[in-house]
Amino acid sequence: MSLGLRQREHVSLAFTLIQLLVVIALIAIVALLSLPALTDALNKREMTRTMNNARQLYLAGFHMATDGIAKSDANAAWPGDYAATNLAEYCSKLVQYDYLKIAELQQILSAPGSICTVTSSAGPPLTMILAGKSALKVYKATRSDSSETIFAASSNYIYDTPLSPTAEPFRDNGFIVIRKSGDGGVYRKDRATPTGYGNDPVRFQSELGKLPGAINGTVVPGDGATVLAGPQ
Repeated sequence: MSLGLRQREHVSLAFTLIQLLVVIALIAIVALLSLPALTDALNKREMTRTMNNARQLYLAGFHMATDGIAKSDANAAWPGDYAATNLAEYCSKLVQYDYLKIAELQQILSAPGSICTVTSSAGPPLTMILAGKSALKVYKATRSDSSETIFAASSNYIYDTPLSPTAEPFRDNGFIVIRKSGDGGVYRKDRATPTGYGNDPVRFQSELGKLPGAINGTVVPGDGATVLAGPQ
């Protein structure tokens, strides 16, 4: 093999290696630039899934409360219409009355970063035992509360309070609300307080929701007393 041919082969190999490194660098740059968009898409997917779970929980609660009124059964009611103080008690009613199955309930109450395990104690009556962290919290909405009253929200949301970057699920990427009317949705973090509604508390209550028993136009941060206690 001539010296000139060997030199050309070395040059060709060098160019091939450089081209490979350039392609790898470009792929890494594209991946780095697309990572925020991918993360955002995954977060939205999980929040949409949790919203659908919250709506399923709402439908079970709505049907139970509606049937309770029709049958004059005080044990089949909205969360705030009987002496349930925690989420496990309310969920026990939904399962006892066959509006949800245990496996469905565990799926509904779980999301990335918030895994809730649902088991049952020996009955009768059948009693649900919740462990871990629920992805949803249920508010003590009553029969007399308006349709704007919040029925459920993702557990990273505290009423009229900015989202925390460490709160699970979803941290400060957004939150979910389902109202007593059955409507709701996925909300950006800037919609967590009246600031996102032009500092108008009436608009905030109308578009996002009201706490059970709240007065129109009066918004107070926090929701601890109006939420069924979740698993610890």
